[in-house]
Amino acid sequence: MRLAMAQISSGTDPAENLRLVAEATGRAAADGAELVVFPEATMCRFGVKLGPIAQPLDGSWADGVATIAAEHGVSVVAGMFTPEPDGGRVKNTLLAVTPGGQRTGYDKIHLYDAFGFAESRTVAPGAQPVLITVAGCRVGLATCYDIRFPRLFTALARAGADLIVVPASWGAGPGKLRQWQALATARALDATAYVAAVGQAEPPDPEVAASGAPTGIGHSQITDPFGSVVAAYGSASEVGVHDIDTAAVGKARTALAVLANEQDLTEPRLAF
Repeated sequence: MRLAMAQISSGTDPAENLRLVAEATGRAAADGAELVVFPEATMCRFGVKLGPIAQPLDGSWADGVATIAAEHGVSVVAGMFTPEPDGGRVKNTLLAVTPGGQRTGYDKIHLYDAFGFAESRTVAPGAQPVLITVAGCRVGLATCYDIRFPRLFTALARAGADLIVVPASWGAGPGKLRQWQALATARALDATAYVAAVGQAEPPDPEVAASGAPTGIGHSQITDPFGSVVAAYGSASEVGVHDIDTAAVGKARTALAVLANEQDLTEPRLAF
C-alpha cells in the first residue's frame, strides 16, 4: 500500500484547514498514495474553545473531506472534533473516509491529562477501538496520547491490523521528542505491525508554539514491524508518500511471535 503522511500545521479556521487537506491530498494522490493520514486536530488546532468548532461526522467539514477523497480517489484519515451528546464536552475524533463514500470515526480513548494539560476538561473519552480496510490492508486507528498505552495496539493487532496510524498533536517540552520517537517504535514492536505516527508540524507562529497547548512538534515517523524506522520527518510541514509492505507483518509475527507468546498474568506476589 502507498501511504502518505501529511504533516501540516493547522490553524483555528476549519475552512482554511480544509484547504490544507485538499492541497496535501492532491499532492499525495499525484504520487500514487492510496491512504493520506493527517494529524490530530486537523480541523482546528488546540488552544481555543472547541465546542463552537465541533461538527458531526455528517457535517459540512467532514463532507468537505469526503469530497476531497472522492475527487482524488484516495482514502483519508484526519483529526476533527465532534459534539458529545450531553453537550458539555466534545469528542476528539478521527474521521476516516474512502473515495467510494464510506465514512466512520474513532473517538480518542486515552485523553491527554498529563504535563499540566487536562484534555478531559473539554473532551469526553471514546471507548471502542476501530479498524478500517484500505487497499486490502487492515488499518487500526489511534490518536496521540493513545500511543502510551500498549494494550490498544496489541488489541488492534489481534483484530488483524497490519498498519496502525497515530495522528497526533504532540506537546512540546523537555524530552518529549525522544518519548514520541521511542513510543512509536515500541508500539510497532508490541503489535508487530507498521506504525505511522503523523504529527502536527511545529507551528510557524512562536506564540502558538509556546502557548502551553499541545500544538505539535512534527517528527512524523513510520516504523516497521521489526522496529526499524523507515521514514522520519523534521519539525516543518511536509508531505511524503511511502510504501507499506504488508508481507513484512506476517514475517515479523512468525519470527517475533509476541502476540502468540503473551501470557495472562496473575496478581503479582509481594515476596518481601
